[in-house]
Amino acid sequence: MANRSLNRVQLIGNLTRDPELRYTPNGTAVCTFGLATSRYWMTSEGEKKEETQFHRIVAWNKLAELCGQILKKGQRVYVEGRLTYRTITDKQGNQKIVTEIVLDDFIAFNSTKPKEKEEAREEKTEEAKKEAEAQSEIEEKTEESSMEEPKEEKKEEEKIEPDDIPF
Repeated sequence: MANRSLNRVQLIGNLTRDPELRYTPNGTAVCTFGLATSRYWMTSEGEKKEETQFHRIVAWNKLAELCGQILKKGQRVYVEGRLTYRTITDKQGNQKIVTEIVLDDFIAFNSTKPKEKEEAREEKTEEAKKEAEAQSEIEEKTEESSMEEPKEEKKEEEKIEPDDIPF
């Protein structure tokens, strides 16, 4: 029997900052961003509690470039990847273990922030008002011209032959 293992992470949360897209010296794209996930529960006393976890996400190559283009701070996103650990040395010479999720796939749930959505909605409302005003002006001109006596136009009677029909 084969020895199998699984290293898979699936999270849904909000970006804590705009993605940072960089390139390695050999030209490989790498994008990092933070993701916050929260859980809520009630204590036995009926008090609402919240716990938030922060995750470091790393994407490579084309996926990194997509993250840099599409994702924005505050945006809700589904991420899927694998858990990795790295040891780094800080400026004081202390070694630290960093936990990261190497991204395999993501889905952006909302492409705009609520404030941007409201501004877009207001713009659409103003555009609709302008269109309605323009339409009413056209209707008024049409009513005025229909009140005038129609000019007689001589139209030749068109006769359609069965051969004229293309089907």
